[in-house]
Amino acid sequence: MNREPKDIHALRQNYTRAELQESKAGNDPMQFFKKWFCEAQDSNILEPNAMILSTVSADLRSHSRTVLLKEITTQGFVFYSNYQSAKAMDIEHSAHVSVTFLWKELERQVRIEGKAEKVSVERSEKYFQSRPRGSQLGAWASPQSDVIMDRSVLHDNLNALKEKYPEGSPIPIPPHWGGYEIKPDLIEFWQGRESRLHDRLVFTASDDLWTIVRLAP
Repeated sequence: MNREPKDIHALRQNYTRAELQESKAGNDPMQFFKKWFCEAQDSNILEPNAMILSTVSADLRSHSRTVLLKEITTQGFVFYSNYQSAKAMDIEHSAHVSVTFLWKELERQVRIEGKAEKVSVERSEKYFQSRPRGSQLGAWASPQSDVIMDRSVLHDNLNALKEKYPEGSPIPIPPHWGGYEIKPDLIEFWQGRESRLHDRLVFTASDDLWTIVRLAP
């Protein structure tokens, strides 16, 4: 039975939890992001490190998907992926990407723009070896973004890998797998406010210096 959504135009939420002032944001957006991220973790939000990664392909089509943040450095934001995936092909074409964090329980959003660069093999391998064994095998088993006939392809690949790497044996990092670090040049912090008069503070980088402006919602 087909169903139609009810009253989409009537769906709305009035935001009243907090405000965002320049004096609280400071002059280092990376440090302020860490503060907000810690507060998201403390709020028991499911996967606070989930972020929407947007890229542009060679034929100028935009693509978005959810990936998981795995490290916050002084310079950027690190995630890991298959280097033969669709997102990797997009990044190969254009390293300019954007990511968005939505922490709706806190009525907050962070939007980040910057360039994605591959991290070193050594750094990727260190993280790979910290992953659960199932995730390590999964990185080998899935030809990410390729067309497959059905799930049996994945199960067959996984079973073959379990025979190749029996329990207790080390699993090497796939040569086609590793990390990216997004080095931002723009970070926008958004705090929901009453009557849709939201707070928006935008940091932009120039010559390693950050400037901050407030945008109208």
